[in-house]
Amino acid sequence: MTIAEIRKTAEQKMARTVEALKHDMSKIRTGRAHPGLLDHLHVDYYGSMVPLSQVAQVGLGDARTITVQPWEKKMVAVIEKAIRDSDLGVNPASHGDVIRVPMPPLTEERRRELTKVVRHEGENARVAVRSSRRDAIAHLKEMLKKKEISEDDERRALDEAQKLTDRYVAEIDKLVAEKEKEVLTV
Repeated sequence: MTIAEIRKTAEQKMARTVEALKHDMSKIRTGRAHPGLLDHLHVDYYGSMVPLSQVAQVGLGDARTITVQPWEKKMVAVIEKAIRDSDLGVNPASHGDVIRVPMPPLTEERRRELTKVVRHEGENARVAVRSSRRDAIAHLKEMLKKKEISEDDERRALDEAQKLTDRYVAEIDKLVAEKEKEVLTV
């Protein structure tokens, strides 16, 4: 393995960590509705569990209401039950063949809890980025031990790994700050 390959691997891992954080943050509910909140739901469709997006169209009715329009009329009750039984804490109501999911406004206490969740997710991402750096450093030390690279090359590569880490940690901090602001905005 070369220094460039080690750097590339570390950078890919760090980028994946940031993408995973963005995905996790999108699931954290703010006062506003967005269709992505229902992405993780699966419904029973003729005996197999399928994602909600495969049996219905999910959209926005207004800023605080998600609309779900099943493609088959008999799926209304199944989808409504899946939403009600989910961890979102919402109460869907069906009007004909459209299900409306009103998003209740968040209480101040709940907002504070959510900021703790956001910070925790951010810290997990920082730990993952540092772990990627640690792996890269271990590979570099191994290469130095086997005399595959010089001490100067190792030092330069270590500096690069630290700069990468700093860049991704700063990006994570920015994401966490934005999400906290979004959660605390009434």
